[in-house]
Amino acid sequence: MASTDKINKGRIGVFALAMLNIVAVVSLRGLPAEAEYGLSSIFYYIFAAIVFLIPVSLVAAELATGWSEKGGIFRWVGEAFGPKLALVAIFMLWIEVTVWFPTALTFGSVSLAFMGPNHTFDQALSENKFFVLAIVLAIYWIATFIALRGTEAFSKVAKWGGLIGTVIPGIVLIVLGFSYFFAGNTPQIQLGWDKLIPDFSNFNNVVLAASIFLFYAGMEMNAIHVKEVDDAPRNYPIAIGIAALGTVCVFVLGTLAIAFVIPQKDISLTQSLLVTYDDMFAWAGISWAAPVMAGCLALGVLAGVVGWVAGPSSALLVVAKGGYLPRFWQYTNKHGMASHIMLMQGLLVTALSVVFVVLPSVQAAYQILSQLTVILYLVMYLLMFAAAIHLRYSQPNRPRAFKIPGGNGGMWFVGGVGFVGSLTAFIFSFIPPGQISVGSPQEYVGILVVLTIIFVSVPLFIYKARKPHWKDPAVTDFAPFTWEIENVHPGVINPSDKVTHTLNQ
Repeated sequence: MASTDKINKGRIGVFALAMLNIVAVVSLRGLPAEAEYGLSSIFYYIFAAIVFLIPVSLVAAELATGWSEKGGIFRWVGEAFGPKLALVAIFMLWIEVTVWFPTALTFGSVSLAFMGPNHTFDQALSENKFFVLAIVLAIYWIATFIALRGTEAFSKVAKWGGLIGTVIPGIVLIVLGFSYFFAGNTPQIQLGWDKLIPDFSNFNNVVLAASIFLFYAGMEMNAIHVKEVDDAPRNYPIAIGIAALGTVCVFVLGTLAIAFVIPQKDISLTQSLLVTYDDMFAWAGISWAAPVMAGCLALGVLAGVVGWVAGPSSALLVVAKGGYLPRFWQYTNKHGMASHIMLMQGLLVTALSVVFVVLPSVQAAYQILSQLTVILYLVMYLLMFAAAIHLRYSQPNRPRAFKIPGGNGGMWFVGGVGFVGSLTAFIFSFIPPGQISVGSPQEYVGILVVLTIIFVSVPLFIYKARKPHWKDPAVTDFAPFTWEIENVHPGVINPSDKVTHTLNQ
């Protein structure tokens, strides 16, 4: 009886899993970018959920339950295509987070700027590139030092910071935004059923909308929990459906709340969320709450950064200890954290943040780094979708607690939709959006192309330069790939695969 109770306590319900996924994905900082579309933003959110969010969730669940050994995306891609592309995949996860930090922290710096009593001064301060740079670096290094203190330290900050800095502000934004609308105030967007469909004749609309894919990134992080769900083949898709619906609702309602208050021509990617709170609090007669909310949002940014500093760096550490990075990068401090990897990440974040001083405006730098983040993350997702399809053929008998229904055709449909959607967004991400001033279009595209080539080339050079002594013989918990055990090449169907694999049981 006692053992049964322990098992039940260790299970995750449908609603709990749905909430885990919603919290992992939802962020408020990107809403102003989509508020420019007004009602048509609803179309983009739903479209991206169908062609990206749901495929990512289902494919990641199958991969996580079929190959649950250490390594995550490195393990999945490596089983299909070998360690070279696997190293590219895990490096893309780590480097895209590195590029993402300046954009997320720009939002945090703007939040801090709006904590002052003078709105005009606050807005001018938030546009000062040197103020933004100083705050970006200060918050990032504080977050890094917290993460270096170990799991207990950063998990507390992530937990309470997420509640105070994301959940509560999100509820306030939606409630006040729609209260403003239903109180009879004139919305700053055009309403009508015809406004739900985007103007596809304007190519720039599609370009900026490609960034919405990043809104849904991260759902794969909780895929491993599918093994703890009762009747996973039935309940996991239900949980994903609830999570997708909940996430879309939060994004749609939050975006419309901003669009109701801020005229389209005045929307700023970095300031509009804070200006919306200022205007709504003034309308409600509680202007004193605006600086408090700005502080909450800044805390939310810190919490998010702490979690993302620790997570991908820890994942890269696992791969490093498997012999794929030099011993220097395998070093951990007394708390077991990947200190050398985190410090290198800090130097890269510092260098990228200087871009804010070079480009013509904070908003231009924000857009370029946001698009670069999308591009790098999509490289990882393209490899993940391709690996999932390939593994249906190279390891067909591998036990999977959750398997996308419909046989190989079902996987081709779900994985294919995700792959094509990701590839389309990847291509569009290189095209400058017409709605935002980014300086010279040629420089914009050039920066994105050059940085993408550099970041994708780095893991390829590292793999080519790897040495046998990088592998620490004391590390015994990094399992070999299945194809290594069966003495075949990655992705090749072994005749012995007629017998079910037992490695993961």
